[in-house]
Formats: sequence, structure tokens, C-alpha cells
Amino acid sequence: MKKISIVGFGRFGEVLYRLLKDDFTITLFDRREIIKDKEMTDETSIASTLNEVYEGDAIFYAVPIENFEEVISSHKKYFQARHLLIDVLSVKMHPKKVFEKYLRESQTQALLTHPMFGPDSSKWGFESLPMIMDKFLANKSNYNFWRRVFEAKKLKVIEMSAQEHDKLAANSQGLTHFIGRLLDSYGLEATNIDSLGTKKLLEIKDQTCNDTWQLFTNLQHYNPYTKRMRIKLGEKYDDLYNRLLPKQVDPKYITYGIQGGRGSFNEEAMNYFLDKSQTKKYKIKYLYTTEAVLSALHAGVIDRGQFAIHNSVGGIVGESIEAMAKYKFKIVEEFAIRISHTLMIRSDARIGEVDTIMSHPQVFAQCKKTLSEKYPMLKRISGKGKLVDHALVAKKLSEYKLPKSIATIGSKVLATIYNLKTVENNLQDAKENFTSFILVERT
Repeated sequence: MKKISIVGFGRFGEVLYRLLKDDFTITLFDRREIIKDKEMTDETSIASTLNEVYEGDAIFYAVPIENFEEVISSHKKYFQARHLLIDVLSVKMHPKKVFEKYLRESQTQALLTHPMFGPDSSKWGFESLPMIMDKFLANKSNYNFWRRVFEAKKLKVIEMSAQEHDKLAANSQGLTHFIGRLLDSYGLEATNIDSLGTKKLLEIKDQTCNDTWQLFTNLQHYNPYTKRMRIKLGEKYDDLYNRLLPKQVDPKYITYGIQGGRGSFNEEAMNYFLDKSQTKKYKIKYLYTTEAVLSALHAGVIDRGQFAIHNSVGGIVGESIEAMAKYKFKIVEEFAIRISHTLMIRSDARIGEVDTIMSHPQVFAQCKKTLSEKYPMLKRISGKGKLVDHALVAKKLSEYKLPKSIATIGSKVLATIYNLKTVENNLQDAKENFTSFILVERT
């Protein structure tokens, strides 16, 4: 066995060639054009057809994991009994299944390997670098031959089944590549005060990110055990993150963060819960949006959060559903209160001067029919950011930070708190109008 072929001449195909070029006549093949350079031996040839590739005795496949089945399927007609097919993929159960599928009725042999090194780790030589081998469909003679070849290159040969390999690789190579990409996404950069540990992290980031994004995603998707690794890593991150947060922001009282401002329905719901639970020592933070509530809870700024999730007329609260999708939390309690809507304007304004109502989208959903019948001439808008909260709109109106051409709709208590003029009460379409709220805390 002196003539071999390498299918795929990317970064690792070049490493494989460098490993074997002094001992074999090698034929190279790649979909892209390969230019022969001065580093290549005289015995090296570049194939233009697959017939030339399969003149070799052993064929190495250094192709992307996701392309492996396509390659084997399209090359199948060239396989002969004398051939030994050797994959060098970073996962092993996938090529095993592919070989079993396409060699089922063939006498062609197959050997599973995984050189646990790449262009960066092998640039100073191959001594002591791990080489995983699974005899699979190779006979004893071929298996022993290639084992001797790898050992002669001073590689550390490790016999291992495909399944055992993928289990271990998920928590070594798969985890390392995931951490490396995470550090890159985080934006880790060298500083002049880096410790040895930080320098090691930078090495991991640089080494893993030198490999293609395709390799990274293939490692994560084609190893059946990496998914569990990622889930476990996320769980342990959450656990460690939460252990760093205080059990209570202030030991003297419970700090609640609510979706609305002072005078909002959220405050009314919060007071309902506090009375029902007979909570005495507490503090309320007005955070105006569900996103702000859950962000503050995640950051440890509040102990518990409250926000509206559903109304009997208006349906789900869109901003809450969107925010809930981004955070993890535990539901402490769910409750509902009756909602009644009041139209209010600035104390110095007349209704005839008003052309716009600014309030929460849910308010408009609950008063849609009534507003269309009684105030069809008034434009309906929701404020951006915190101004989506009608209680904050009321506050801004009272401070003359919004023009008197704007009205708002919300709890009638806002008129008293902010000295607004009441135009009309009970604008909700349904007499039985209830909104459900949930109280949440960190998991």
C-alpha cells in the first residue's frame, strides 16, 4: 500500500498531506483548483477526474462533515474490493452511518479515524498528538498497517469506538470550540495586565476561530452528544450567575418591579396582591415595561417582578410575550383585576383642542369599539420605550412635557394624581373587563 489519495485539500487536507507525503505516492483531489507548489514531492499528482483518485489503495476523505455523505454517495460507483476508505472527520458516528449505508453490499473496507489536531496545533510537528482509530470495516492487516504508520509519525494512537469518541469529544473538542466562539462573540481582547489564565483563554479563542464557521457548526450538529453539552453548559451558567446575586436586594424589605408607573393598572394590581398576601415590608420600583421588569430581575436589581399578560377583551399583552421569550423566571402567582378606562386631558386643555390619544396598545384593544363610535376623529398612538405606559404619559402631560393636543386613557386615579381633566369614564367595550397579571422571581 504505497499509493494513496486525499479527497479534499482544505486546511486539514494540507495537514494530512504534510503528515504522509514522505512515505507515499499521493494523489490530491478537490472541487477547487489545486496549484502544485514547491513544497509538494515529485510523487504527488493532482487528479482532474475521480478515476485517477481511485487508482490509489487507500482514500482519505478530508471534506467538510456536512458534505461527507454527498461525497461518498457520488463516489460509490468507483469503490472496489481492494480499496480502504479512511475518514478523518471530527465526528465519528456520522461517517460510520454513512459508510454502513453505502458499503452495505460492498467488499470495500472502511477505517474510522480522527486526528485530534489541526493546522495550528501541528505546525511544530506531530509528536504525541492524539490519533483516534476505530477498526470498523477494515481487516486486521489494514488496521495494523495504518496504526504502525501513525505510530511511526510519533502520534499517540488511541483505539476507541465511534460512539465513545463522540461522547468524549462533545465535552472536550465540542465544548472547547463552543467556548472559543463564545469568547470571540464576547469580544475578548488582550490587555497589558492579562494573567496566564487570560492568555490561555485568548489562545483558545484564536485557535478555534481560525477554523471555519462551517467546521464549528458541523461539530455542534453532527455529534449527537453536543446538544446535551450546550444545554448543561447553559444550566450551569444560569446556576453560577444566580448564585452571585443577592437573595434579597435589601434585607429590610422585598423590592418589587412593576410594568407600569404610579397610578397605572399595574400599581393597582400590585396593591391588590400586597393586600391579599398581607405583605408589610416592601418597596415598588416603577419600570414601565415588561422588558425593563425582566431585565431588572435578571440583573438582581429587584427581587420580584409583575406585569400584565392577558386581557379578557384585548387578548395577550404583546410586549409581555416578547419580553418573556428572552428571560428565564419562575411564576410565583397569577391573579386578575377588573379594569375601567378613563379619557383624560391636560388641565389647561379643552377636548376640542385634542387630536391624538396616546396610550398602551392593550388600552386601545379594550376600547376599540367605543373609541370608534365616540371619538373617531382622534388619532390613536402608543409611545416609544417607557412612554408605552399610559401612567407615564399622564405624568408627562401634567409636567407639560407633552402638548395639550394629546390625551391619554388609563385608570381614573391618574386624573387625581397628576391633576388632569377627566373627559369620560368607562370607555372599555365590555362591562366585565379583566386583566391577568403574573408575579415572577428568579429561578
